[in-house]
Amino acid sequence: MYAEERQQEILRRTRDAGRVDVVTLAEDFGVTMETIRRDLTVLERAGTLRRVHGGAIPVERLGFEPALAARDAVMTAEKERIAKAALAELPADGSIIIDAGSTTGRLVQVLPSDRELTVIVNSPPLATILATRSNLSVIMLGGRVRGRTLATVDDWAMQPLARMRVDVAFMATNGISADVGLTTPDPAEAAMKQSMIAAAQRAVLLVDHTKVGNDYLAKFASLSDISVLITDTGLDSGLAADLAAAGPEVVRV
Repeated sequence: MYAEERQQEILRRTRDAGRVDVVTLAEDFGVTMETIRRDLTVLERAGTLRRVHGGAIPVERLGFEPALAARDAVMTAEKERIAKAALAELPADGSIIIDAGSTTGRLVQVLPSDRELTVIVNSPPLATILATRSNLSVIMLGGRVRGRTLATVDDWAMQPLARMRVDVAFMATNGISADVGLTTPDPAEAAMKQSMIAAAQRAVLLVDHTKVGNDYLAKFASLSDISVLITDTGLDSGLAADLAAAGPEVVRV
């Protein structure tokens, strides 16, 4: 069994049982306890579980939300592939929303220089990067900045969206499941994301496979609100089919 396959099985067991312990996992998988500890570290850095004494528990039990820097450091190759695939969803010209997030941040880095676009963002770091591009007109949604995600939220950020109609919203999420939809730990961010989707003619979700199966406190969209879901090949084909059955076209890259 490859390390990633073992880690996904560990994550599944953690969510099913509510807790796993290192000793039992090492015995079940026929590996050393040190190997299991490394697996748990990888999963914790991905924001999917929290290590505790002797084992781990799922982050859903804590309402835990990893900081942007921590999320940006994991699944980097997958996020870059997802961002490049998202370029196919750009309009020839017109306007787009780019939600704050680690995968959507990769999209900002690969936007083409030969296309005139208006880009609306709720992330000061992303606005700073985009503002240097001569082919882009950048609109920054002001408001309270959440330190954990560096996203602007609350009424001052949402009010301008009510007067906009953009071509495509490129969205991020903390969790996604066929049963619940798209969720995030913070209600203020959920309200912001919901307003972004409402302001767009179509929504494209950029999400790596570790987010699939996670459900958090605040729901901001159903899968039927999403036109295209772009993820990586780590997503099981059965889960991909379940998500597609709920509405969006699912693209694995």
